[in-house]
Amino acid sequence: MSTPLLIAAIVGGGVLLLMRRLFPVQKAVKLLRYPADTMRGKTVIVTGANCGIGKALAGELLKLQARVVMACRDQQSAQEAAQDLKNEAGPEQGEVVIKHLDLASLRSVRKFCEEIIEEEEKIDVLINNAGIYQCPYSKTEDGFEMQFGVNHLGHFLLTHLLLDLLKASSPSRIVVVSSKLYKYGDINFDDLNSEKSYDKAFCYSQSKLANLLFTLELARQLEGTGVTVNALTPGIVRTRLGRHVQMPFLAKPLFHLASLVFFKSPLEGAQTPLYLACSPEVEGVSGKCFANCEEEELMPKATDEQAAKRLWDISRRMVGLTD
Repeated sequence: MSTPLLIAAIVGGGVLLLMRRLFPVQKAVKLLRYPADTMRGKTVIVTGANCGIGKALAGELLKLQARVVMACRDQQSAQEAAQDLKNEAGPEQGEVVIKHLDLASLRSVRKFCEEIIEEEEKIDVLINNAGIYQCPYSKTEDGFEMQFGVNHLGHFLLTHLLLDLLKASSPSRIVVVSSKLYKYGDINFDDLNSEKSYDKAFCYSQSKLANLLFTLELARQLEGTGVTVNALTPGIVRTRLGRHVQMPFLAKPLFHLASLVFFKSPLEGAQTPLYLACSPEVEGVSGKCFANCEEEELMPKATDEQAAKRLWDISRRMVGLTD
């Protein structure tokens, strides 16, 4: 056996062994089926709807005849994704609206919300899906660490600015996409922007924990309004989210092949947010986290009410909200 082939075999075997250790083969995901007109007359905003889970979710909502607002930073990608979804949705489909939203810019978030409030009569479901994963250290337009800024603060402001319309549209729902990797993070209140030190894996986990604490506190504040908010962890899904992760050149194709076995497809990953957006089973349920369409038990740090309130107050100041 030649040296390159031997190296490839060794690397490939190592990758497959590691994948089996880290990601046990998952049970086949049962795809949800709802009546074709389940979301007719309903308006749903999906952030990051141009790829991955967001695109698959937007496609399923379109098939259920929803008015889907694709809130995306990359407009060309959004246009291409929208055309794909319309081609696949069949003759009885909803409506697609493409809007620009850059969650790394509070200015863009505010502009998006102003347009939505002016143009949309109601919002039935807001799905905070977009995210960035383990990117090199950088800051948002407003000076926030990129992962904390996009994954938490951008959606924090977005949700706040749309709350009045959501309340006026009640019963309405907010769905927050988190990650099981929240388990490896903590809220570093002394250095939320990671200016003293930066660990990209920790910062992603911190932002996903922030999503869960945001859901907890928001649910408390929305009691009695007719607006519910729930979070979810989609599991390991084959998306572009991991594009910033570095790995040896020879390992990349092997990792891709292994992901076909061990990871969920985007459509499978979209089932739980679809469930939270559509299912009558979660009507009136709020402040919970779900995985595989079932309620998930969270670690104590994700249900810490004091930490949730503290993060809420700090986040309000960071994004410039005043009472």
